[in-house]
Amino acid sequence: MINAVGTPQSLLLLGGTSEIGLAIAENYARQRSLTVTLAARPSERLDAAAEKLRGLGATVRTIAFDALDLDSHQKVVDDAFAEGDVDVTVLAFGLLGDAEQAWQDHATGVELAQVNYTAPVSLGIALAQRLRKQGHGSVVALSSVAGERVRRSNFVYGSTKAGFDGFFLGLGEALRPDGIHVTVVRPGFVHSKMTEGMKAAPLATTPDKVAEVVVNAVRARRELVWAPGQWRLVMSVLRHIPRPIFRRLPI
Repeated sequence: MINAVGTPQSLLLLGGTSEIGLAIAENYARQRSLTVTLAARPSERLDAAAEKLRGLGATVRTIAFDALDLDSHQKVVDDAFAEGDVDVTVLAFGLLGDAEQAWQDHATGVELAQVNYTAPVSLGIALAQRLRKQGHGSVVALSSVAGERVRRSNFVYGSTKAGFDGFFLGLGEALRPDGIHVTVVRPGFVHSKMTEGMKAAPLATTPDKVAEVVVNAVRARRELVWAPGQWRLVMSVLRHIPRPIFRRLPI
């Protein structure tokens, strides 16, 4: 259970090698004894992530998870809950991909849509059943500012995040009567392996900084947050710029 100061005892990370997801788990592990389930494809990165968390005193197990294997998702969720309740679930997997290839190559675009939108919906539905049964829990859905107003420069990726964002905001409303809380997180550019080699955008941040935002948001039971918080003001302006002007902006 989440204690009186908002710190969970157990955490499921879907996307067990995500740098942001692991930063969230590490933040919690430094606060109290934590049981962590890392769900990802087996790899050396996954093993290293588990060992790092164990070094912080966490109890860690790993389960195999492939976002594209939709038929396996129910079993992944069932396995994650097999040893007891899960206080916080973090959905932290996704693809960025090559923006130009994504709309010109059929396989690339479809894979991006399946990993970034279809798979989270599949898992969200499976999670909802489990969380309603246990009667408590929080879900952290890592979205992106790219989904707030989709830009020409990465419109396939942005459209997947727009759908992701909408689904989990709606799921939060649906689960509210059951005492389940959903937090949608909209980071901007984050320095990570996913963005390695890319030119940093304004308000660039780090996985640890995003983790701080997430931990505070779950504690306060906030439904929607930006990382860093300044993005909320930026996007409130960008959302209302007329399209002829918006398409000329260097973003």
